[in-house]
This record gives sequence, C-alpha cells and structure tokens, in this order.
Amino acid sequence: MGIDTQATLSLLPADQIACHLGELAALLHACVRDGASIGFVQPFTAGDSEAFWTGNVLPAVRGGARLLLVARQGGRIAGSVQLDYDTPPNQPHRAEVRKLLVHPDHRRQGIAQALMAELERLARQRGRSLLTLDTRTGDKAEPLYASLGYVAAGVIPGYCRAPSEDRLDPTTIMYKAL
Repeated sequence: MGIDTQATLSLLPADQIACHLGELAALLHACVRDGASIGFVQPFTAGDSEAFWTGNVLPAVRGGARLLLVARQGGRIAGSVQLDYDTPPNQPHRAEVRKLLVHPDHRRQGIAQALMAELERLARQRGRSLLTLDTRTGDKAEPLYASLGYVAAGVIPGYCRAPSEDRLDPTTIMYKAL
C-alpha cells in the first residue's frame, strides 16, 4: 500500500499502538497545535495526546470496533485515519471516518488522499457501503473531502469550540456512498 516512493500505508494493530505511542501522540499534538479542529482545545499537552490514544483509540482497536491506518514517511508516522465500524444492528452497512491527521511537516504530498482511498477500500472489504464524517465548516479538510466524492448533508451551527479561541464553530456533516 504505497503513497509514493517515500511513504507507505499500513494498519496498526492494537498490540503495536503502545510501541508507537510517542509518534502517534506527537502527530496528534502537532495537528492540534496547528489549529486542527479534531475534538481538542488549547491548552493541549503531550500527555493529553497520549491519553487519547491509550484511552480512546487503543480500546476500540483492541475490541475490534475500529481500524487505525497510518502513513509512514522516512520510517516515521506522518499521518493516520480511523475507521469506526461500531454501529448499531440496523446500520451494518455504515462506518464513520474519524480523525484524519497529517503532520503539518508532511502536508500537501498526497498523504491525506492516500489514507482516505485506503480507508474506503478497507470499509468496502468489511461490507460497508456508506461512510460518514464531520469537519469544521470552512476548514482545509472540507474541500479535500468534497474532492474525494463526499457530499455535504448539512451544517450544524455552533457545534464545537474552536481549538484556540473562545467561540463556537459550525460543522459540516458529510457522507459518501461506496
């Protein structure tokens, strides 16, 4: 699963998350510090970042409810995205895209697109035909998702706190039929 000659994609199983906790925490921390609206607000410490991976992601991956896909460049984790397929019995066809992250030093190299394409392949492989996600309205990610075929279902005003300012931002709910 390659992005280009310098980056590769792979699933990170639960037993490997702890081994790569420092890199994963640094990735999330850098994205939040760069202003990404991905559920966290400033101040956001490296410890907060580690707690997210160990308390949220690791149990979901270990429990078989989520996949963690990483992109490596130069041997280091440069990006990640999660596929949450822990859905109710009436939604076995659906999954949610969570936390598309690309380290600020590795952006604009096709990593996000490659992560999303592989995530969609993995979703299809698991019988999922509909993906959903949310993104801060007007964020850099919104046109990226649209370019990948995601459709805006609507905007919810005042959905979340801005990462570093005292204001509420709207979010755009998007979906893609696979």
